[in-house]
Amino acid sequence: MRIGTAKFSYKHDEALFDSRTQYAWLLVLACSLVVFPFIANEYWLYLACLVMINIVSATGLNILTGYTGLVSLGQAAFMGIGAYAVAYMDNHLGTPVIFNLLMAGGITMLGGVVVGIPSLRVKGLYLAIATIAASMILHFIFANWSSVTGGTAGLTVAPPVLFGFSLNTSFLFYWMVVPVMVVMLLGAANLFRTRIGRAFIAIRDRDISAEVLGIPLLRYKLLSFGLSSFYAGVAGGLWAYFFRIVTPESFPLSMSIFFLTAIIVGGMGSILGSILGAVFVTMIPEALKLIVGWLPISADATLILSPVRTIVFGLLIIGFLILEPLGLQEIWQRIRRFFHLWPFKS
Repeated sequence: MRIGTAKFSYKHDEALFDSRTQYAWLLVLACSLVVFPFIANEYWLYLACLVMINIVSATGLNILTGYTGLVSLGQAAFMGIGAYAVAYMDNHLGTPVIFNLLMAGGITMLGGVVVGIPSLRVKGLYLAIATIAASMILHFIFANWSSVTGGTAGLTVAPPVLFGFSLNTSFLFYWMVVPVMVVMLLGAANLFRTRIGRAFIAIRDRDISAEVLGIPLLRYKLLSFGLSSFYAGVAGGLWAYFFRIVTPESFPLSMSIFFLTAIIVGGMGSILGSILGAVFVTMIPEALKLIVGWLPISADATLILSPVRTIVFGLLIIGFLILEPLGLQEIWQRIRRFFHLWPFKS
């Protein structure tokens, strides 16, 4: 009896220690987010805002692909819907920023539901091809629906105005994108504590078994597409406000591959993986620029090295699929376990 009580007490203390450690890390992260813009220059603030926009979009794709098991290569096109929605409402309706972002997410969500209809009959490679076809159709609409999208010239967007402040610098825009990112991450994290999130995971693990258990596949697959697209739409709206111009070329297929790379490298089926993957793949091109800048090469050589980004993304996908299929989040968990257990090792 004493032994059992001792074991229970140890497990309780360990869980309490983990909980306190987690809250401590969250507090450190929150303080870092507050302090960062005051010590960073314009370049790093620009990268920070871009990383946070990518985190929102990667989280949405992870809901669909990582948690529900539905492959999509249309995330960039869905971001385009959100971006054009924000640009149109800002130019023609003059509605508030938060309303525009929510409407962009809602409109994109409807588009995602329509694109997700074939997911009941096809999956895997066939579904990926269907989403590529949808992105090509959307790109055609972006380029030719001139009365709404501005055609190939695109649309310009004024700096967002929030609480009377014009967010016309990266420093000011930072204070809008951080709360939006945090809310979206909290929403995704809490989603998988609900019946809906558990249904997504059941469909990913074995859709036939999930259907036998009474989970309506079409409803939850469409819901997953809708939620993923909502995240993409909000990210696209933030992108439009950040760069202030939206054109059909802003959201190519390579951008969808970028987000797929992010969740593979970060770790599919993990909110932490979405964060780590988005940060990692966003910083890779910047690191390549720095390396190329340090090398004593000519301008022609720099142009030759421009496709290196695509090659690096391909190598990252292959490398992580072979060496660490669970991604950066699993590496981080191993590091945590190592340092947590290290004092007790014999």
